[in-house]
Amino acid sequence: KQKRVPYHYNSSSEDISNINGVQHIHFDLPFASTQPVPLPFPMSHGTTTLAFMFQGGVLAAADTRSSCSGLVACPASQKILPIHSHLVGTTSGTSADCALWKRILSRELRLYQLRHGQRLSTRGAAKLLSHMLHPFKGTELSSSTRGDQDVFVRNKTSFSGPSLFYVCSDGTRLQGTLFSVGSGSPYAYSILDQGVKWGLTVDEATSIAREAVYRATHRDAYSGNCVDIFHISSKGWTRRSREDLKQEYYREKEKEERRIRRNLTLSE
Repeated sequence: KQKRVPYHYNSSSEDISNINGVQHIHFDLPFASTQPVPLPFPMSHGTTTLAFMFQGGVLAAADTRSSCSGLVACPASQKILPIHSHLVGTTSGTSADCALWKRILSRELRLYQLRHGQRLSTRGAAKLLSHMLHPFKGTELSSSTRGDQDVFVRNKTSFSGPSLFYVCSDGTRLQGTLFSVGSGSPYAYSILDQGVKWGLTVDEATSIAREAVYRATHRDAYSGNCVDIFHISSKGWTRRSREDLKQEYYREKEKEERRIRRNLTLSE
């Protein structure tokens, strides 16, 4: 039986180098098995998180329901976790595991900033998290989406602009412009695919994100309660006030009733 080797990351200056303005991070990884790891008990996950890029930066949204099999464990959990002033991560999976890796990543990024006098790029942060998670491949504990706005210039090469990465618990790292993770993601994609465009304003992007989370929570039993929305721009992240999706449901029903009454009046 394979023995797990505790992961240790050495963030000394010898491990991170710059070649032609591109960061290269070197790791000494323990051996990671490709076989699934047997868990002591079945893990039941359920959530809806999303993030997408537009001309105003990155917008991230998530519901607030934490479920444990068929039970609602917490109706007001925090699924969007700020990493630093310009980086946030949406989390899907085991809540404790996601919170642990958020703290570890925040610590390593802060140490890098103190040593080098600048923040690690979003690409570097995603690569760091991917390498940290790779030894735990097969446990299926957590996955996350990182959204950031790089606003600095290094070695006369501009790294400014929004960026978005998906990082999974098996070490998978993907860069894209739109991601949705969780049991409610198929329903969210139905709204995002037709509504997200690069030229959206902040208000339009916020409206689409709210609509996507609302539709997902309406169809997915493991998602629900409220919606959290974060906007990440060159000035840092800002958080919108938490909204109860139940009120959105009632507003939609009222609109539907008014439309039916108006149609009946016109037909008469």
